[in-house]
Amino acid sequence: MLRDDIIEYSLDAHHTEEEGKKKRKAIWKVTAILSIITAIEVIVGVLWPKDDAGAAWEFIKWGYIILTVIKAAYIVMVFMHLGDERKSFRMMVLVPYIIFILYLIFHLLNEAAYVGATWNEFRV
Repeated sequence: MLRDDIIEYSLDAHHTEEEGKKKRKAIWKVTAILSIITAIEVIVGVLWPKDDAGAAWEFIKWGYIILTVIKAAYIVMVFMHLGDERKSFRMMVLVPYIIFILYLIFHLLNEAAYVGATWNEFRV
């Protein structure tokens, strides 16, 4: 028994060559951006001396965090098609995650300060 209410979408695709070029260009752009950010992270990780524990190392650690968040946001916006949605829906999805990440950072810093203070008490 054949059903006439099921649409075969692959047979109904009528894309032009210009649309295909646009999509391929977008894919190469995403690949280039993610590759450049990853290359920066790897180059800094390989070339920066490990014994340097000064203020520059703090900037590098925060730089890694920022670059990782940028990559994650870009992946969510492009590959999960969240960038094509309305701004209100994007915010509805992203704001709880941002609040949760800030919550985790707060606890991380709070516990690190406690552990550091306790460690210094025992060391003296």
